Amino acid sequence: MSANCQNRHARTSRLARKLAVAGTGAAVLALPLIGATTASAATPAAATTATTAATTYPDNLDGWIRESLDIMAQHGIPGTYEGIHRNIMRESSGNPLAINNWDINAINGTPSKGLLQVIDPTFQAYHVEGTSWDPYDPVANITAACNYAADRYGSMDNVFSAY
Repeated sequence: MSANCQNRHARTSRLARKLAVAGTGAAVLALPLIGATTASAATPAAATTATTAATTYPDNLDGWIRESLDIMAQHGIPGTYEGIHRNIMRESSGNPLAINNWDINAINGTPSKGLLQVIDPTFQAYHVEGTSWDPYDPVANITAACNYAADRYGSMDNVFSAY
């Protein structure tokens, strides 16, 4: 091999080594970025999954009010836990199967029913989409009654007696 050829071979080998080292270095530097990109891309998906998971509520007065408040918020119906709870305690003492068979509504054939003592025509007129059509269903009863109270009084929070 001539000296010129050996020199060219040495230069080519050095260049190849430099490129290999540079390439490896670039790959090593890129690996954390690839991992970070993948990790950050997974984070929003995990967050989305967590936020779209159905919320579960206890099957009791507290859970019914909280579920109703969440539905009300989605539909722009005002009201607070305290206002709803206060009215439920006055109207039914927290009994979702309560029925008033003695007042003028009952005499006229439409007794007040459920936690917030709603008559059937009012329940049907103020029913909120996404809830049951059963006036004894606690969440449907609360949500429809709060929708009615919002329309008539501005909010269930403004109701301090029979409505």
